[in-house]
Amino acid sequence: MTGTTHKPRLPGRPRSQEVDAAILSAALDLLIERGAGHTSIEQVAQQAGVTRATVYRRFPDKTTLLIQAIESVHQDHAPDALEWPDIEQMLGQWAAYLSNPRNRRMLRRLYGTVDDYPELLQSYRNSHGKRRAAAEHATLRRSLDRGELSQDTDLDVVQQLLNGAVLHHLGTYPDTESADAIKAYFMAILRQVGYQPASPTPG
Repeated sequence: MTGTTHKPRLPGRPRSQEVDAAILSAALDLLIERGAGHTSIEQVAQQAGVTRATVYRRFPDKTTLLIQAIESVHQDHAPDALEWPDIEQMLGQWAAYLSNPRNRRMLRRLYGTVDDYPELLQSYRNSHGKRRAAAEHATLRRSLDRGELSQDTDLDVVQQLLNGAVLHHLGTYPDTESADAIKAYFMAILRQVGYQPASPTPG
């Protein structure tokens, strides 16, 4: 290439990443502190130090805003971020995430909306949950193929069991649990369905 290609500027004012971050942070803070039903665009704008119009230029409604606020704390947007090579690494990532008290409070708020604000949880599942569920199932399938799970194991049931275990942990265990303790909790559950990790290959 011998020349430089200049992209035409789009009309309107350029978006500020700092403003985006401030809005998402404010929305997440309010969701955690007050819940989805008691969070409004007006409150988010005030906390972020911007106008309502600034928020609406970026997010057409509260559900879209809250979904993106929740997704902003996930670190799995890269194409290969959810490609766990084995169950232990998958559970290690889950445990690290669940060892953060803020993440735990956010998830409790999210799942607590099922009756009063069901569209938020449904939108989250549609935009994030399906991709994550597919990656989880693929990891379980690899484990089955390696003989770490019995060949008659119902992977859908195991996946549901693990997801239920997450909710159980969020509701009954203290937010001070370490990542190692949380991973051990998941591993104990999997051992009850016959999971036996493959022995490491001698180096």
